[in-house]
Amino acid sequence: MQLEISRPGDIRIATQTFGEKRNPSVLLVMGAMASMLWWPDDFCQALAEKGLHVVRYDNRDTGLSTKYPPGKPTYAFGDMVDDAVAVLDGHEVGKAHVVGMSMGGMLAQMLALRYPARIASLSTISTSPVGIDTSKLPGMTAAYQAHSATGGDVDWSNRAQVIEFMIEDSRMLASTAHPFDAARLRGFVSRDYDRAGGLASATNHFMLVDGTANESIRDLSAPLLVIHGTADPIFPVEHGKALASAVPGSRLVEVSGGGHELHREDWPIMIDAIAEHVRTAVEA
Repeated sequence: MQLEISRPGDIRIATQTFGEKRNPSVLLVMGAMASMLWWPDDFCQALAEKGLHVVRYDNRDTGLSTKYPPGKPTYAFGDMVDDAVAVLDGHEVGKAHVVGMSMGGMLAQMLALRYPARIASLSTISTSPVGIDTSKLPGMTAAYQAHSATGGDVDWSNRAQVIEFMIEDSRMLASTAHPFDAARLRGFVSRDYDRAGGLASATNHFMLVDGTANESIRDLSAPLLVIHGTADPIFPVEHGKALASAVPGSRLVEVSGGGHELHREDWPIMIDAIAEHVRTAVEA
């Protein structure tokens, strides 16, 4: 089911669900520049087949949700957290199991800290802990930093140039354990670009104020699952370990050779871990 959520200020958030509404609800929160399509249809369906009601949505400035002029976002991370709450409200979900990836993992942590009554469990993928000192953890790899810097030379109004950059970006983020399928990525990125009408506004995500200074993941009350690839070039696996260590009773699942992505061959590990985490939280 597809549903557009309206928020004050003429803000529209595009959403989609999979599975039966009577089942435990799982809210998927994606990362920077990524629409809800980056939670692939088959991934969502596989979660639904585990007996879950899956909700995904386009963050602001992605997909079919409200967009702002490139370089001029008038919102902050906190507004995106409130968008997630609005999505839950729009689907009449009182309490959800939240799964966040990358920047979406940080948003999911903030959501769990600010709205604990709405969160039944928290799962993060390829992210970094909120509100604790990460300065001594390994940073982004030099190779990815060099690649990321070339994004400033991209003409984000040029479809062909943007698609080529996004394919190379995905290659840089990819698993070291599985082959990279450039042809499949080209089709996917082209679909994402055309659906959104371009990706220029999505670059606004890199200009946002994070707003996490007064919050710490150590205060999390919901059960936590941390999934992290051992070859993640943006947030090395030490970030996942630090996140899991900050919350007593949390579970860490390391994906061997996993990059900063949802590689299809790693889905069974991820989906089984999420489904088990939800099941354990429901039964607690």
